[in-house]
Amino acid sequence: MNNIDNIQIVMVNTSHPGNIGAAARVMKNMYLHTLSLVDPVCYPHANATAMASGADDVLATANVYADLPSALHASHLVIATSARNRRLSIPCLTPQACAKKLYTEAQNGTVSLLFGRERTGLTNEELGYCHYLVEIPANPAYRSLNIASAIQIMSYEIMQVYLQAQDMAEQVKRENKEVLASGEDIERFYQHLEQVLIKIQFLYPERSPQLIRRLRRLFNRIHLEQNEVNILRGILTAIEKQ
Repeated sequence: MNNIDNIQIVMVNTSHPGNIGAAARVMKNMYLHTLSLVDPVCYPHANATAMASGADDVLATANVYADLPSALHASHLVIATSARNRRLSIPCLTPQACAKKLYTEAQNGTVSLLFGRERTGLTNEELGYCHYLVEIPANPAYRSLNIASAIQIMSYEIMQVYLQAQDMAEQVKRENKEVLASGEDIERFYQHLEQVLIKIQFLYPERSPQLIRRLRRLFNRIHLEQNEVNILRGILTAIEKQ
């Protein structure tokens, strides 16, 4: 299982089935596949399938629960989206910080991101199950955000973290495959380089004793790989033949 699949999008008491389908569509666009529905008003429904527009697999594997505790039974981290100011002592995260926390914690098991009802959001009792809140910045004069749009924004932020992690993992794999040149081979290269530079009358040791030291510093910054040393020495050999 891909660890991003440990991130569960939870929609609570959704009224419009079209919003469920739209949410499934944006989730699949952003590499998310784990959808849980808590007491949906009308589901399954043809409008949900129509709005999913090809993300039928997300709908087909969606879990439906009668209550929120059942949906959260496996989650060790729960973050809720909330647009209303509440007098609750729950720490609030930005969307970016929320995405990073969800992805990091998803490496250790199931985590949940909650979205409330279209009109009223989540109740204070439901928020009591949450470790953090996340607030999507919006115009203070008009903070009404469609639930599918909110899920798209948060899914995008999660995808960004996921792709960065994938890139880093690929880079580590590439670096692990690359064999760095040994100290002995690098010394042979420096000796070869010095000999060729003298032969082509670019280097006069008595006139420019600092040049080789500068060239050493230049190549040492690169951390030459074995193949790179072989290429450089091949170039030096070709120069000698000319």
